[in-house]
Amino acid sequence: MVFGAGFTGSAVCAAALGRGLSVLGVVRSEESAARLRARGVAATTTAIDMVARERLGKTTHAIVTFPATATTELALAPLLAGVRAVSYLSTSGVYEDTEGIVDDTTPLPAQPSPKYAGVLAAERAFREVGAAVLRAPGIYGKGRGLHVRLARGDFKLSGDGSRYSSRIHVEDLAELLLASAATPRETFVVGDLHPCPQIEMVSWLCEGMGLPLPGSAPLETVHETLRRNRRIDSSRALACLGVALRYPTYREGLQLAVSSWQTRGKTC
Repeated sequence: MVFGAGFTGSAVCAAALGRGLSVLGVVRSEESAARLRARGVAATTTAIDMVARERLGKTTHAIVTFPATATTELALAPLLAGVRAVSYLSTSGVYEDTEGIVDDTTPLPAQPSPKYAGVLAAERAFREVGAAVLRAPGIYGKGRGLHVRLARGDFKLSGDGSRYSSRIHVEDLAELLLASAATPRETFVVGDLHPCPQIEMVSWLCEGMGLPLPGSAPLETVHETLRRNRRIDSSRALACLGVALRYPTYREGLQLAVSSWQTRGKTC
């Protein structure tokens, strides 16, 4: 059962169906539900607390992917106490301004900001009922990522583009979330195998898509996630979860999008 079957959650649903599992996606809108059903996924817009009370069982793997809204999440967590496994998708944003290599031993800020204090509270609530917590950096895939923004023409480099960032393809993240059923109460940082300076990825995309390099924006004006300067080391997660990434770098993850842009009407 996937609570929040949007971009990441729908990829989880597809991966679970591919394994022959029965799947239910819980979403807020009928439009989202219709998209899931068109892909062969059972979907409901019933309130999450009611779904949890009526549909969960001892064989259920509950995966929570909706954005951090502490009130909603904290209310859901206790309802998952009796299921087979729980996985909670969090964010590497909880490390805030930490720079350099971030792995599972990296300490969190001593005084988290209110935004991330709420995320950490949600992590604790789900961990208390046995959840594995995955902290992910930027999630990309078909229809989402820097390639889409470059195609639209609304992306600017963060300063000179020299800051490092990490990312993970949505299909790889889906596999990690499914595998995390075997690691209750563990917390992992996850990402691909090639953190890199922003300019490296943007230059590769622009060359492949036949686009000029974008201009730059002062660091203080870009979104906080684009000001980070760190490299996620997910080696422990990959070893513990036994997952080999299908898209170990952005090149594998975006090659199809670049090729489609070149040959099929310039859409990503």
